[in-house]
Amino acid sequence: MRGPLGAVIGRYPSSDGSEQLGSIIRHNRKCRDLVFLVIFIAFWVAMIVNSSFGFNQGNPLRLTYGLDYKGNVCGDKHAKGLRQLELKYWLNPNQVYLSGLKDNQFKLANARSICLLDCPAPSEDSLSWVCDYPEGDIRLSMDDWIDRNYDYYEFLTPEMRNTSLQLQGPCYPVIFPSVNVYWSCQFIARPSNVSLRHWQQMGGVNINEDIIIDKSIHRSINSRSSVLKRYMADIGKAWPVLIVCGGILPLFLSVIWLLLIRHFVAAMPWITVGLFNILIIAVTMFYYLKAGWIGNDAISPIIGEHDPYIRISGRELTHLRAAAVFMTFITVVAVLTSIAIVRRILMATSVLKVAAKVIGEAQALIIFPVLPYTILAIFYMFWFSAAFHLFSSGQVVQNDCNLNCCVYDLLSKRVNCDRCCGYSIHYTPHIGVAILFHLFGGYWATQFFIACSSTVIAGSVASYYWARGETSPEIPFLPVFSSMKRLVRYNLGSVALGSLIVSFVESIRFMLESIRRRLKVAGTTPDNWFGKAVYHTSRFSLRCIEWTIKSANRNAYIMIAITGKSFCKASAIATDLIISNILRIGRVNVIGDVILFLGKLCVSLSTALFAFLMLDTHRYRSAHNKISSPLFPVLVCWGLGYVVATLFFAVVEMSIDTIILSFCQDSEEHQGTAQYAPPLLIETLNDQNEMQRLTQGPQ
Repeated sequence: MRGPLGAVIGRYPSSDGSEQLGSIIRHNRKCRDLVFLVIFIAFWVAMIVNSSFGFNQGNPLRLTYGLDYKGNVCGDKHAKGLRQLELKYWLNPNQVYLSGLKDNQFKLANARSICLLDCPAPSEDSLSWVCDYPEGDIRLSMDDWIDRNYDYYEFLTPEMRNTSLQLQGPCYPVIFPSVNVYWSCQFIARPSNVSLRHWQQMGGVNINEDIIIDKSIHRSINSRSSVLKRYMADIGKAWPVLIVCGGILPLFLSVIWLLLIRHFVAAMPWITVGLFNILIIAVTMFYYLKAGWIGNDAISPIIGEHDPYIRISGRELTHLRAAAVFMTFITVVAVLTSIAIVRRILMATSVLKVAAKVIGEAQALIIFPVLPYTILAIFYMFWFSAAFHLFSSGQVVQNDCNLNCCVYDLLSKRVNCDRCCGYSIHYTPHIGVAILFHLFGGYWATQFFIACSSTVIAGSVASYYWARGETSPEIPFLPVFSSMKRLVRYNLGSVALGSLIVSFVESIRFMLESIRRRLKVAGTTPDNWFGKAVYHTSRFSLRCIEWTIKSANRNAYIMIAITGKSFCKASAIATDLIISNILRIGRVNVIGDVILFLGKLCVSLSTALFAFLMLDTHRYRSAHNKISSPLFPVLVCWGLGYVVATLFFAVVEMSIDTIILSFCQDSEEHQGTAQYAPPLLIETLNDQNEMQRLTQGPQ
């Protein structure tokens, strides 16, 4: 049976019979949920070990550039002579053709490829050649080879020339034009008639001219694994955008929002709703622009200058169009919802006044989120760097192929038929597990730091409430730091448990959602009405469970800050209190939570909009920093902006929840009359007639 909290968190008699003020929040505490704190520390050790594996095995260049026939990454400064050679080029057009045939076992990964500075083009009046890396008797440096446009055919012996005409190297004819598509030279199935005629006159073997030669490379470049690698590379290339739009901008906007809430509380709900609608429409329009449905600014997979008549599209464009459709649906729902809550905005204003007055009395609350923000910023720099290395980890191994192909080896000075297989990056199952572990760790750490911040804020606001809003020398000079000290000393284990529960539930939901998508793609979703009802009901139920747990956790953190109980006991106290006053709390607090949620979205949508603008500059549209699509960098900025906004908006959110819970408990213990409510709170509630609704409930 839960005892009265007033005796625990209010005033209590000291040894001399006088009442102490505020000290009871520190009274009778001890370390709670230590087991989960140990688990959290062990998890961090495992995260460091896991990341060390990524740093040791990974090479982020693999996310952008391909491998040559020796297994070297194009553009890798550690590979001899390849530092500036970033484009992958397939030498033998007939091998590319064979890899495109459905019934042929030859794979494009085994086609002979080298790294070049630019994609070669057929000559207009003669036959151009691209020769293998200069080795053996070819006395050329890599720089000289590049300056000669990769052509040393004139230095070949008669034997070498003969093998070259058999498409066995070391030199190969440039018959097809090619363009730089995501750092690979994709052939265009329009052979040069002049080059082809010279080739035939020299006695070269037949070269297939079918469009398959175009589709084979495009299919490889456009594979799901290649697209995922490019998305990860986009995030890495756009790191300045992440810092500005995902870190600095949301910090600035969140602080501005808190200051506006402090001084213009009556207008902020209206401003928030209006700004939200403008921003979500603007972001949706940018998706339409990049998808090519508005204007002529659609993303292109081709890098650098090219023939304007050459049009190539990739999965990235399809994904952007899907995102544009999804954002359209979200925009329509958001606008209609905002219209529906217009009448309730006045209720939100009265609730926000409570938080505004608390912030005014404890102004250190506005500054405090900078601390968890800084810790999270340092963590994210480490986490993203480790993520890039984990995604690019794996072992470069030679493919196991049984192919009847031969190439001229410049070192052995003969045709070699034993080393025809190319190289690929081999990903073992434990790499996938390491990546999932890293993703889960990042989400758990984020929830942990947010929970710590919320608990500190709740403790500070509780000190304010149970002291009747008075400034007293008995209350710590800086309640924020006192609350933080109590958290670090007693309650880190409880916070670790709460954040673990949220992360675990979210991970299950993510896995089930992935399974749902796979079933949908495979066409195995239920067809009958009962199956569809169960299918959609389960998704909705899981969402409700997730929302309920997050809400319960938030209230549990409040009771942890006030009572110092373990997570489970604090959650039980909070749940009991909420159930007893569900109508009272709901009628006052729901609309306030909606406004705060829209405020977070305003900050995150602003970061997404600015990310679009930054990614639309020349730096990210050409040359080395060209991104394949703005989709992932924008989504990451959006997510980071929301996390930062959550840290700062928790000042208002936790202030409201702590005041409401404390007020309900205060009223319950004193026959409907709150004894500890500070005058400013009572004045605010009386202004909107909220006092009567809280104490009496619905009739």
